[in-house]
Amino acid sequence: MDASPDTPERKRNIWIRGLFMVLMAFAYQLSGTLLFIVAVLQFAVTLLSKAPNARLLSFGRSLGRYIQQIVYFLTFASEEIPFPFNDWPSGE
Repeated sequence: MDASPDTPERKRNIWIRGLFMVLMAFAYQLSGTLLFIVAVLQFAVTLLSKAPNARLLSFGRSLGRYIQQIVYFLTFASEEIPFPFNDWPSGE
């Protein structure tokens, strides 16, 4: 049976989730900066070698999935807390 919205346990859980949300919002900002760096590097590599770097492609995919997981958590679409509290998403 679920706790009613007014119980102290429910209030405590929402405050803990709020703390995780602040941490994940910081991770989101950091991830956005990292995504920009990866995109610039991939552009430069592709410009010079005429082909994208496979490792950057894989990392870019996994970073995109990570950002998606953060957004889902922050918007209450998921209760699963992203990395570093769970595994890093795969790049495949």
